[in-house]
Amino acid sequence: MWQGNKGFNLADEGFLWFGAQRVMLGEVPIRDFMAYDPGRYYWSAALMSLWGDNGIMTLRGAVAIFQAIGLFVGLLLIARAVKKQNLFYMFLSAITLVVWMFPRHKLFDISLSILLIGILACLVQNPTNRRYFFAGLCLGLVAIFGRNHGIYGAAGSVGVMLWLRIKHVEGPGLIKGFALWAAGVTAGFTPILFMALLVPGFAVAFWESIRFLFEIKATNLPLPVPWPWQVNFAVPLGEAIRGVLVGLFFIGTVVLGVLSIIWVVWQQFQKKQVSPALVAASFLALPYAHYAYSRADVAHLAQGIFPLLVGCLVLLATQPAKVKWALALMLCAASLWATHVFHPGWQCHTNKQCVNIEVSGSNLQVDSGTASDVGLLRKLAEQYVSDGQSFIATPFWPGAYPLLGRKSPMWEIYALFPRSQAFEQAEIERIKTARPGFALVFDLPFDGRDELRFRKTHPLIYQYFLDHFERLHDSPNPAYQIYRAKENMQ
Repeated sequence: MWQGNKGFNLADEGFLWFGAQRVMLGEVPIRDFMAYDPGRYYWSAALMSLWGDNGIMTLRGAVAIFQAIGLFVGLLLIARAVKKQNLFYMFLSAITLVVWMFPRHKLFDISLSILLIGILACLVQNPTNRRYFFAGLCLGLVAIFGRNHGIYGAAGSVGVMLWLRIKHVEGPGLIKGFALWAAGVTAGFTPILFMALLVPGFAVAFWESIRFLFEIKATNLPLPVPWPWQVNFAVPLGEAIRGVLVGLFFIGTVVLGVLSIIWVVWQQFQKKQVSPALVAASFLALPYAHYAYSRADVAHLAQGIFPLLVGCLVLLATQPAKVKWALALMLCAASLWATHVFHPGWQCHTNKQCVNIEVSGSNLQVDSGTASDVGLLRKLAEQYVSDGQSFIATPFWPGAYPLLGRKSPMWEIYALFPRSQAFEQAEIERIKTARPGFALVFDLPFDGRDELRFRKTHPLIYQYFLDHFERLHDSPNPAYQIYRAKENMQ
């Protein structure tokens, strides 16, 4: 409620908004446009259709509901770890979890990691035939929202199933349990299987999206890990402290992940009771550490830290008062200090420079740079595509299309990685068919890497712009290359 209308991200948030709008119009994620896995789009589109609005605030509302489900499950797991409830401890836990829930467009991923903890905790609590199948079923559904979460959940599930067989005589054996779980995964993933069978072109596009990951041999563009000993203490003290804390959290995802597995395994050998939520969080911590380290910035740390957070809060809930309150307050304070500057509400509150703009019928408060970018897009649209013609904004502004209510002429709405000549030729054919009125190309070295400029990752498309569009030289930003379509495009 505080920061729902704060900020606007034409890049990553725009990527989600564009996809939700296209699904509302009957298009299919991955097949018709570059997309995450389909689940989040159909969730968003369903609620947006129910509310009769395809605007940015409606999308944020749909995401917030999913976030609330994840937060509820996380707090429920913590509450069930103790017999005597303490409302202040629950409030402290809620603050700790919520401050890590950013960026806004990634709240699906954050909530999915929490839901997986709940799913595996349910299995640990009572490992019956039905719960093995149910755990697999839920994991299959999770994979519809993100195949990476399916892989992380599968790794955690295998760890939990092996843990259950340590001096454990209840429930099905390892082979039977795995078979029931696998059957559940297949059942949960059937919507994707049916789409592959019944939706023309989806199977090929889905397989191509998997093959491309193996081609580039990465799930993300890596960044160096911000180790705490590498912090520059010449910066303001508060910023330096934040750098140290972020580095310690990165270390914690791995170190505490390893130690927690050792501890729960030892406890199982000793036939001592362990909180089901702690067992689940322990076996998910290392898989989600991979998420954090795949691109080692604070945003990706936030998406991979929740098994660590939930596990710590569950463990502390059972400790003596002195240990419990001291460490819980330290964890909450460290989380607040490490993350608060990344929340758009805090950013607008501190710099006092956010301005009001209208986006899809809603009033948003954004920084002056974003307001200028939105104004530029609207000006270009009025000049060159006022009749509803399409345009191109590449490589990093997919939000420009839903902002102006247009369809992207290109399938690849976030052109980050180098592509093959065949792929580029297919995109050029789409551009020819759409006949866009203008193109805005960012001549920016992503992550400071010159080889990731659009003209180097997509040289054929860039040359097509040079050959068939006219460069305008009154751009407000040297990095923004603006091209007007020539009258006769061939």
